[in-house]
Amino acid sequence: MNAEYDAIERLPTGIPGFDHIANGGLPRGRTTLLSGTAGSAKTVFAAQFLAAGALRGEGVVFVTFEESPDDLRRNMRGFGWDIPKWEAEGLWAFVDASPQPDQELLVMGSYDLGALLARIEHAVRRVKATRISMDSLGAIFARLGDTRLVRDELFRIVSTLKRLGVTGVITAERAHENGEIARFGVEEFVTDDVVILRNVMEEEKRRRTVEILKFRGTAHQKGSFPFTVIPGRGIVMIPLSAMELKQRSSNLRITSGNAELDRMCGGGFFRDSIILVSGATGTGKTLMATTFMAAGAQRGERALLFAFEESRDQLFRNAEGWGIDFEQMEKDGLLRVVANYPEVTSLEDQLIAMQAEIERFKPQRIAVDSLSALERVSTLRGFREFVIGLTSFIKHQEIVGLYTATTSTLLGGSSITEAHISTITDSIILLRYVELFGEMRRGLTVLKMRGSIHDKEIREFSIDSKGMHIGRPFRNISGILSGQFTHISPSELERLGAMFRDDETAPPAE
Repeated sequence: MNAEYDAIERLPTGIPGFDHIANGGLPRGRTTLLSGTAGSAKTVFAAQFLAAGALRGEGVVFVTFEESPDDLRRNMRGFGWDIPKWEAEGLWAFVDASPQPDQELLVMGSYDLGALLARIEHAVRRVKATRISMDSLGAIFARLGDTRLVRDELFRIVSTLKRLGVTGVITAERAHENGEIARFGVEEFVTDDVVILRNVMEEEKRRRTVEILKFRGTAHQKGSFPFTVIPGRGIVMIPLSAMELKQRSSNLRITSGNAELDRMCGGGFFRDSIILVSGATGTGKTLMATTFMAAGAQRGERALLFAFEESRDQLFRNAEGWGIDFEQMEKDGLLRVVANYPEVTSLEDQLIAMQAEIERFKPQRIAVDSLSALERVSTLRGFREFVIGLTSFIKHQEIVGLYTATTSTLLGGSSITEAHISTITDSIILLRYVELFGEMRRGLTVLKMRGSIHDKEIREFSIDSKGMHIGRPFRNISGILSGQFTHISPSELERLGAMFRDDETAPPAE
């Protein structure tokens, strides 16, 4: 919907990423149903929505039907929200409808929420609330006899909140990730807006997503978007639809750290490009990343290396073996190495942490060694979302990034990483083993260099204590990239060369 025709005013939630997919926030003055299974972060969402208001000096009310106010104050402190302080300042009020230890739960058909609504109205007026969260409906509606009463009482709650002029979030439980939106099957029809939080198990890995099912009469982003919950911050969403191709591009070239590779690339890498280096284990990917980092430091640029297969000490020892002093670069403030195993956290958390590290260190060069290690901890969809998110973030910072990826076979082949992100990267460099008369050698080619001419030959290279040395092209062997080698005799090579050689005596083509 064009913003010109969208008359529904929005209230920013303060939840990073959500306001983008909601086109500005929750519809102001209306009540949104927030539905999800256990562990989908409904209570955190409800509290974070209020915390954002309190931080802006707005009055807010939290109606709790399950956890006691003491538990909520304690549990939310880990996200950096000082609820007791806001209560003392008259910005935050609790309406405690949580069950008491000696209270017996009765199902009563004639039960109504009149007294509770009176307490809510009193709290709203006392703190001059603009936001309210009610967590969760299931606990209170379990006391009602049938779905007709549930529908009537929910309609009564929504009408009261609308009359009070507050923007509300009501959480509701659902038994399964798919199927009924909420437990009683009527909740989504009474509220104007519905947001679903999911905590799906995919390939033995949990993955949280958010989907805006409906915003009545106004537009929003469609589809599911990943999110994570981070201590000290709360919910952070990753709105892939926010990633736009609006970054600037420059013709400025930078060195890879190897003069011959620069020449093969037509003069070096572009300043704001993404380079993928793919090859089997031991072909020199980490060396290329190390050289790339060192080349930046030599020019006074800051370089940030994310390592997921080797420790910091291993990387420093390897660099020293190639004549590169990572220790000194780090002391000079030109290098930062972040090394950890991908298994320690989810890919969504990893992405948020990497973005934060980039914002803190403000590097001119970034290397990720290797992306293939990150594939282990995610589904293919989650991995692709991670790469898109990281690539988009790096490009908008207008810095250069180098990713490495490992192929599954020693000879030829391609990596899953390569197959899924090749269209996202600007340049692709392939490193391959070449079997030649009983000896294993190494070959390198620049497969892709977006926006530039480049060398298309497969060149032999060697590695010694001074780094990588790129030599002459392989002339008498074919099938290197596929791993299906065919040796060609000198006479055959001459015959093939003659077939495609320009005839200098022939007249020019018209």
